[in-house]
Amino acid sequence: MPTPSKRWLLGGLAVALIATLSCASMPSSSILADSPNFRDGQFRNAVAETERSVAEVIGIFWHVLTADEIMPVPDQPIPVQPLSSEWFKQLPQDEDVVVRLGHSSILMSLGGDIWLFDPMFSRRASPVQWAGPERFHAPPLSINELPNIKGVIISHNHYDHLDQATIEQLVSKTEHFYVPLGLGQYLTDWGVATGQYSEHDWWQQHQQGDTTVVATPTQHFSGRGLHDRDQTLWASWVLIHGDKRYYFSGDSGYFDGFKTIGERFGPFDLTMLENGAYNPRWRYVHMFPEESVQAHLDLRGQRMLPIHNSTFDLAMHAWFEPLEQVSQAAHQHNVDLITPRIGEPVFLNQPQRFAAWWRPMMPGAEQVADAR
Repeated sequence: MPTPSKRWLLGGLAVALIATLSCASMPSSSILADSPNFRDGQFRNAVAETERSVAEVIGIFWHVLTADEIMPVPDQPIPVQPLSSEWFKQLPQDEDVVVRLGHSSILMSLGGDIWLFDPMFSRRASPVQWAGPERFHAPPLSINELPNIKGVIISHNHYDHLDQATIEQLVSKTEHFYVPLGLGQYLTDWGVATGQYSEHDWWQQHQQGDTTVVATPTQHFSGRGLHDRDQTLWASWVLIHGDKRYYFSGDSGYFDGFKTIGERFGPFDLTMLENGAYNPRWRYVHMFPEESVQAHLDLRGQRMLPIHNSTFDLAMHAWFEPLEQVSQAAHQHNVDLITPRIGEPVFLNQPQRFAAWWRPMMPGAEQVADAR
């Protein structure tokens, strides 16, 4: 029998069938053909992955369904620091602030302007809300409590990063959406005006007031159904605001592109790097914790914020393992790792210390505390 935490995968097979019927219109090939990353009808990574046989794909599903797991989901509530609309009125205008909203969803205040990365407020990362991976915790605030948004930045079209219900609620609040090539059709279908978004190939940039937004490479893939694999591009993002530089990875396997991005745009004051949902069988598209730390070093980052963890069960490791292992790897490499609770503001111009909030929730934590 499949483990309880992976029952969503069985439902996911049905969800995938639904997704083929419910996904947005396919992007026009005319807007993709000029991209050097679009070949033979699909977007491609710079380094090609070895193609898997049908047997290998079946083996991955079987491994997910049958693998033994230790605490894939928390057995107590994740600590979340709530935010409210009043909090935004007190934000400093002369300091940059970053807040993890859960998973890869990031809120940044840059000189008082609010930016969102991969906002995902729905209960499930799925085309339907009755099946699919379910959140461990609620977001620290509702969309209604958000102020006007300067920019929303999307890394790719997977359901845990591009959420239709969230986008539809953000349309009236957002000045501009930034998406990789091909994602514009989703936004159009969901009520975003054509002039309200821009589609970007890797290395293309856009000036928004005093902030520069740059789409940069990443090593991943795209798709929301059974028949749209790699029909839209995936990207990481660089934000340059004044003399500060920030990097958001989206999803990626480890590749030499991190070093190239670091050479072209680094050093970065903060890297927000994927750290979670990894497995040896899909190492090409998701990093292990030690690889996330190496990516930070390649990018010439000063502080590192691990993302893509602590909200959804998307792999076979324990829910707390990404944060614990990345903390150990960061310590070994003398990396300044910041691990705020969900909803806890990080004031980037101030020294702050953050507790390893997940450790009291790890198995055996009570016995360790009692022994002390």
